[in-house]
This record gives sequence, C-alpha cells and structure tokens, in this order.
Amino acid sequence: KPDMSLSVARGSILRTELQKAGVDVYTMVGKMTNCNGGGQCGTCIVAAEGDGLAARTPAEDAKLAKRPASYRLACQAVVEGDIAITTKPAAK
Repeated sequence: KPDMSLSVARGSILRTELQKAGVDVYTMVGKMTNCNGGGQCGTCIVAAEGDGLAARTPAEDAKLAKRPASYRLACQAVVEGDIAITTKPAAK
C-alpha cells in the first residue's frame, strides 16, 4: 500500500499498527521466520524518516548495529509523533 497515511495513538507499537492497516512489513522469508514481535529476528525492518519514534531499544541496537540509524524494528518502535516509513528497505 504505497503512499498511505495512518493515524495512530501515541505509544503504539509500529508493527501492530501497520498490521492492523494491512501493511505488509515482512519479506517472504520473514513471513515464515518472524518472531511475532519479540525483537529477536530482525525481519520487520523499516526505514523511518522524522523524529516521531522513541529511541531505539537494546534489541534494536543489537539487531541493527550495522544498519543505518534510520532503520528500525517495527515490532520495537514506539510511535511518539509524525514519521514516514518505508517497509522492507533492504529489499528495494
């Protein structure tokens, strides 16, 4: 669903809100191997623009250490304001 807009409550988990809206956050392999939001697998990576997410969690720091600072785990990212998201950034 390219170029869509969502309104979510502050404090929401990004992955949960994206899934509610029908946004596919996983690659094909990720669909079969994801950890269901536990922050352990790294398959729900998104690229975030803006400062509307809380700081990275320790799980994100561990999984995304070699990735750009804009990359986040959707299952760990807490929405605090406006952001723009690109799902599956490594696949593009």
